[in-house]
Amino acid sequence: MVCGGFACSKNCLCVLNLLYTLVSLLLIGIAAWGIGFGLISSLRVVGVVIAVGIFLFLIALVGLIGAVKHHQVLLFFYMIILLLVFIVQFSVSCACLALNQEQQGQLLEVGWNNTASARNDIQRNLNCCGFRSFNPNDTCLASCMKSGHPCSLCAPIIGKYAGEVLRFVGGIGLFFSFTEILGVWLTYRYRNQKDPRANPSAFL
Repeated sequence: MVCGGFACSKNCLCVLNLLYTLVSLLLIGIAAWGIGFGLISSLRVVGVVIAVGIFLFLIALVGLIGAVKHHQVLLFFYMIILLLVFIVQFSVSCACLALNQEQQGQLLEVGWNNTASARNDIQRNLNCCGFRSFNPNDTCLASCMKSGHPCSLCAPIIGKYAGEVLRFVGGIGLFFSFTEILGVWLTYRYRNQKDPRANPSAFL
């Protein structure tokens, strides 16, 4: 039997928004875990992750309240916001999957030059110094620098994983973008359905 009734649409929307709530709490937890264990010291990176988590949590909360109460205004705003998020996320995911090695290298170099704290984290965790070249007068927190051993450049090490990471991020982004378009469709259908408890004769 096809799920087309009022109760089924409501339950599907509730489950979808509970999934978004869990993902948002997971993002916030990962950011806190990274800071707590000293894996990430970049406040910019942590701030972005936490902001995305809070934004997703608020969207899920609006959708959940709208679904439970069948609130037309909340469901409308939820549908519009979800559609906008879908467009942005689908575009970014496709861009991640379409980048070639040269474009990946350029993107990584721009990020390397613009985030000092993240650069220090990478050098410390991957035990490398510099991106494509290293000036001995620059600061490097890698253990090889402290021990006096020659340090590898970071670009080749990051390059080994950059493609896999971008494909993973692009794939996850595509998966969630399709759940978002599913949420838009469910919300549109649910808004146009009548609550049989409020109007028992609606389906007679």
